[in-house]
Amino acid sequence: MTKAEFVEKFAAKTGFSKKDATTAVNAFFEVTADALKKGDKVVFPGTFKAEVAQRAARTGRNPQTGAEMKIPAKKVIKAKLSDKLLG
Repeated sequence: MTKAEFVEKFAAKTGFSKKDATTAVNAFFEVTADALKKGDKVVFPGTFKAEVAQRAARTGRNPQTGAEMKIPAKKVIKAKLSDKLLG
């Protein structure tokens, strides 16, 4: 589902105009992104949980040449969705 399709279904479900639905969806993702950037967890009980985790540096291989390469440490988003979403 694309963002446009999501906004359309969201608008139909809530009775919002498409413009208001777009604003609401964008605001949700902005608030979520801001919270994750600050290191906060985003938790909707029974639906999903997202948090930022630190991935350690490691050694990998270039698949074309087979040469070893260092992969630097980085932050990643860990998200866990509830089985309830599948019905």
